[in-house]
Amino acid sequence: MADGSRDDANGAAWHALAPDEALKELGVDPEKGLSDDEVRQRREKHGENRLTPGAQRSTFQRLISQFNNLFIYLLLVAAVITAALGEWLDSGVIFAVVLLIAIIGFIQEGKAERALEGVRSILSHKAWARRNGRRHEIPSEELVPGDIVIIDAGDRVPADVRLIKTRNFQAQEAALTGESTAVEKAREAVAKDADLGDRKSMAYAGTVATAGQGTALVVAIGDNTQIGRISGMLSDVEKLKTPLMQRLDSFTKTLSVIIIGLAFLTFGIGTFVWERDWTEMFFAAVSIAVAAIPEGLPAVMTVTLAIGVERMARRNAIIRRLPAVETLGAVTTICADKTGTLTRNEMTAKTVRTADHDIETEGVGYEPRGGFMLDGEGIEIENFETVLETIRAGLLCNDSVVERKGDEWKPEGDPTEAALIVLARKAGLDPDRENGDRPRLDAVPFASEHRYMATLNHDHEGRHFIYVKGAPERVLEMCTGEMRGGEVADIDRDVWFERAEEIASRGQRVLAAARKDVGEMTELSEEHAEGDLVLLGLYGLIDPPREEAIQSVAICQNAGIRVKMITGDHVKTASAVARELGLRNSDKAMSGRELEGMGDGELRNVAMEIDVFARASPEHKLRLVKALQEEGEVVAMTGDGVNDAPALKRADVGISMGQKGTEAAREASEMVLADDNFASIQKAVEEGRTVYDNLRKAILFILPTNAAQALIVVAAILLNMTLPLTPVQILWVNMVTAVTLGIAFAWEKAEGDLMKRPPHPTDEPLLTGFVIWRIGFVGMMLLLGAGFLFLQEQTNDATTVAYARTMAVNALVMGQIFYLLNTRFFYAPAISVQGLIGNKVVLLAIGVCIVLQLIFTYAPFMNTLFDTAPLDLTGWAWAIGVGLAVFVLVEIEKLMVRKDLHPLAGSIRKQGKEDRK
Repeated sequence: MADGSRDDANGAAWHALAPDEALKELGVDPEKGLSDDEVRQRREKHGENRLTPGAQRSTFQRLISQFNNLFIYLLLVAAVITAALGEWLDSGVIFAVVLLIAIIGFIQEGKAERALEGVRSILSHKAWARRNGRRHEIPSEELVPGDIVIIDAGDRVPADVRLIKTRNFQAQEAALTGESTAVEKAREAVAKDADLGDRKSMAYAGTVATAGQGTALVVAIGDNTQIGRISGMLSDVEKLKTPLMQRLDSFTKTLSVIIIGLAFLTFGIGTFVWERDWTEMFFAAVSIAVAAIPEGLPAVMTVTLAIGVERMARRNAIIRRLPAVETLGAVTTICADKTGTLTRNEMTAKTVRTADHDIETEGVGYEPRGGFMLDGEGIEIENFETVLETIRAGLLCNDSVVERKGDEWKPEGDPTEAALIVLARKAGLDPDRENGDRPRLDAVPFASEHRYMATLNHDHEGRHFIYVKGAPERVLEMCTGEMRGGEVADIDRDVWFERAEEIASRGQRVLAAARKDVGEMTELSEEHAEGDLVLLGLYGLIDPPREEAIQSVAICQNAGIRVKMITGDHVKTASAVARELGLRNSDKAMSGRELEGMGDGELRNVAMEIDVFARASPEHKLRLVKALQEEGEVVAMTGDGVNDAPALKRADVGISMGQKGTEAAREASEMVLADDNFASIQKAVEEGRTVYDNLRKAILFILPTNAAQALIVVAAILLNMTLPLTPVQILWVNMVTAVTLGIAFAWEKAEGDLMKRPPHPTDEPLLTGFVIWRIGFVGMMLLLGAGFLFLQEQTNDATTVAYARTMAVNALVMGQIFYLLNTRFFYAPAISVQGLIGNKVVLLAIGVCIVLQLIFTYAPFMNTLFDTAPLDLTGWAWAIGVGLAVFVLVEIEKLMVRKDLHPLAGSIRKQGKEDRK
């Protein structure tokens, strides 16, 4: 089968074939490579080594799609009708609001559609291939199955390849598997059912060679690679609407029905019952529509979300799509990657185990700060000779460097070796002094074939010795003795294997160190290093949890948010980190392989019950996110690799890493963490809850005015009266109160302790029973107040209709100003210093609104445009009186809620208590 149709992405097991078998399958001589004719035939069959671009909408299609929203339709209808009335200024304002909303959505969506480009760009651009018996550098797009490629340290792997020859070859596969450390590769076949991260005989497109050299057989190209499969998954993933968008859709449909019903009812009664002119009634119906549509609400919501974005950015959370701000406040489950987000992505030596002592170390990361503990008590490490010699071995048998740069310690080289250098510094061993006192003469570098590193050192006094560090099982094979009680004793390998297993059960990576004294020599061979060693001890290393992540996990869990770890790392490591983080159910961990045989129903149960998932592939992550969403969860998913992109796109909030994340992950996400820290997610959730509360307050504030204006027109028609407000005056009130007073809520601080209440229900509508009650209650007060003043002035022969309408407009606005102070707190009293002057933006908004009303009332051009008339002091006193009445009555209503005396106390008590916490 020499056509390359078998590939890993489609389920074939190239990793389980011996090198000779793989070469035979693809019909290629590894020394000669493919001929030009063979390359041409295979390219005709398999195509080029590139990812297929997905179907993309044109720029115009994306722009037009932004108007496909019922709220936008209502606003456009209002704008067209306003233009038909000849009020071009007001029509222009509404059109401008619509255009602003569309442009913001257009820009954000453009960023989202670049997600696939981020995946495609990860493929290598050049590759070294052996063809016609010679080595050529060719564009990676020209590779075909069967090509022989040579990969050196620093190269990006150009396709999915089966390794046929390796020399100390290692690859960084974090983008695919999530494992933070480089993976040792070898030519030997592995088990057919091995997980992706355990396929040592394979290297995958888009990963990076970090050490050594490999000669490999191309087995999959383009869409058939693992990266290609992920790209296809990303194209197929359906992006769900945010909770905010779902609520807005429901809200606008309900509002549309009410508006259309009121308009038709009014038109019918005025025309057929009171037999008024149908043209007049048509404009009255238009007035109702214009009154009831909250034209300013989209602008208020956009500004509120944008201010939330700004606040989150200051807390290292960069929002890429505005609605995600509110969605964060509704999150019920956070699925977090382990490496770098929950952990520091800095290896730390936590255990030094000798035959006599089990030593624990303090401190984390690359800063050499921390002591040593034995049985829970601090010790002076220089009193433990064998422990100190074990630590010295890790320092001298080492090719890495850890240096201080400014205020930070930075590693250069392998993270595991860097951790051993830091361990030595904690023990008081200075690397420069130790290397000077015991200089290296020669070394056997680490190789995946022999799984150890060895160095030959001397002490300037004629003594020479070999230090070895490596995999415990390999080093133990090379040892005949062990250091015990300060002397060399016969080794008990079974006991050491048990010790290594016990350290591994803590989730730590285990290395062994050994030493051998030798005669004078200047060169070191593998033969010298591989026998008669004396075992010094074991190291246990781990990528430790961030301290702030531990605190943030606790805060999230107290806030009713489940935190789940989904990682590509091993089960034991994941469980150990989960325990340190304080995850609930941390003792229950499940591997990706266990998930594969589960049906959707069983998977949903497991997704809700288990909090730790290890060895997870892209499909596993995507299925888990879907399963949680099907159970009604609002899911935030973190990730940094290409493998995370499909799940990031599907999640309600995809969260990528700004420092170590791939471009593909960032483009598929709604939020980017500037510091790659889980604690920033917790802070973003808190800001999201604040934004949601502020949006609720804005809606609670804006809608009563719309209701009052619509009710005034309806009441006037039902009572066969002159209209108290004209359509353009209604537009003025709507826009002026929304863009000044309504926007002030964007700067409100959190009310109560947001992170001690559960997430708000995902099915909670914008128009809750309490919101509907408040709209009716405040709307009726504004109706009675403004209507009373209009009727009062109408009975006064000395005043004009313009004067009466001006008083009605100002009564509505004054009512809104005082109601703004009420609405700053859902249930807490506003009669306090904090309530009245605690938000400077509110005071500024009130000031601007008053100035605009003075211009509206007294400027001659405004009198002409809006048919208004100047008010005297008595008129202003009446208008302010309406506002004061609204303020006092709403405060009484809030008091009744707090005392459980409200008519709707039963339905709002729970929410009220949560908001007052």
